[in-house]
Amino acid sequence: MAQFDLRLQDIHNGLKDKQFSVSELTEASFQRIANTDSAVQAFLTLNEEGARAQAAELDKQLQAGGERGLLFGLPAGIKDNIVTEGLRTTCASQFLRNYDPIYDATVVRKLKAAQSVTIGKLNMDEFAMGGSNENSSFFATRNPWNTEHVPGGSSGGSAASVAAGQVYFSLGSDTGGSIRQPASYCGIVGLKPTYGLVSRFGLVAFASSLDQIGPLTKNVEDSAYVLQAIAGYDQMDSTSANVEIPDYTSALTGDVKGLRIGVPKEYLGQGVDPKVKEAVLAALKVYESLGATWEEVSMPHTEYAVATYYLLASSEASSNLARFDGVRYGVRAENPDNLIDLYRKSRSEGFGSEVKRRIMLGTYALSSGYYDAYYKKAQQVRTLIKRDFDQAFEKYDVLIGPTAPTTAFRIGEQVGDPLTMYLNDILTIPVSLAGVPAVSIPCGLADGLPVGLQIIGKAFDESTVLRAAHAFEQHTDHHKARPQL
Repeated sequence: MAQFDLRLQDIHNGLKDKQFSVSELTEASFQRIANTDSAVQAFLTLNEEGARAQAAELDKQLQAGGERGLLFGLPAGIKDNIVTEGLRTTCASQFLRNYDPIYDATVVRKLKAAQSVTIGKLNMDEFAMGGSNENSSFFATRNPWNTEHVPGGSSGGSAASVAAGQVYFSLGSDTGGSIRQPASYCGIVGLKPTYGLVSRFGLVAFASSLDQIGPLTKNVEDSAYVLQAIAGYDQMDSTSANVEIPDYTSALTGDVKGLRIGVPKEYLGQGVDPKVKEAVLAALKVYESLGATWEEVSMPHTEYAVATYYLLASSEASSNLARFDGVRYGVRAENPDNLIDLYRKSRSEGFGSEVKRRIMLGTYALSSGYYDAYYKKAQQVRTLIKRDFDQAFEKYDVLIGPTAPTTAFRIGEQVGDPLTMYLNDILTIPVSLAGVPAVSIPCGLADGLPVGLQIIGKAFDESTVLRAAHAFEQHTDHHKARPQL
């Protein structure tokens, strides 16, 4: 049974009617992984014993009858920077290659409450620093559409696992585009919620003012269901927003008549592949046919977003990663001469080159004599970027443009050029700096690789973002395209 070709509601009904069991879904997931992961390499750790035990328990509940939620029994993958009790969490770093957490992240607890099945932990760029998954200290994940190309990053394993049909949905984290860009490259749906909507408790911090957990799914409807399960206030997270959580699925009406769309001219300018631009303009015509209106808008501070982001994110990384010292947990260097030598050796051996690069940049930006010139200035520019969005949303309901300027590039093509790699996030970073929600949905193919459409909304207005995305999806077939593995 190709269970991942079914809609979520169909799987739910199949379980309810006992056409198949949770154990059968779980075994089908592990079988798919066995058949495809040698090519894709999405998983770092499989939870075979735990998942099978969980599936067996859920099957007992099925036999007992009663209503079950829509995520009941669904196989899910978790990005490896989200902690899972008793299940190794490495952040794809040698520093944590032996780390087995003693608690669950809040989102993991919520998925357990929704009774989905955790299949395993997914590969990523080390400590979520990268845009191609080539910075994993274990191995590079590959794009299921073409295994010579990257899946994007840092949530590349999360995106590739869903695109390859290994799990029904996955969780990733997005700091500057790390859910949306891999979703674009892999031809699936990736949602970055408003900052503070989903708890960060149990997410290994990269940049605390930017990190946000979100779902990667096959379609928009599934994204709404998963968001419904994981959103909400958490007293364990000081940045969690205490806001009312609406019924996101009720927004999926297919109706966008009268929707006001702004198209930032900077998002379709220099550096955007002509075929990507063509796919986005074709998507806007679909919206026109559905009764929406669109016009060009300027976001004048977009050009400063990448520099601003890398100063702020690297500064926060420098602070957050100071806890990895070889003393409290993680890998400890052998035979140090003294405590300082222990710190130096453990961090030198444990961190990869990209992580070291960002720690050094962030430490420099925060250092005496440079704080005002770099970090403080970047925070001021961040405010200007947020104001661009505030002003745009006074007139428009959503903003639309490409998710990434190009389709997925070849493995090894950019990994030696950090500046070029950083510029791949130029269209997703401004959204993260502003803290607003955005979703990437498939809008076509270019040279056989997926193109992503980014829909950006007002803070805590995920309902409108999902409504706009769902309407487009319902009137096109792009989300039905699947890679041939």
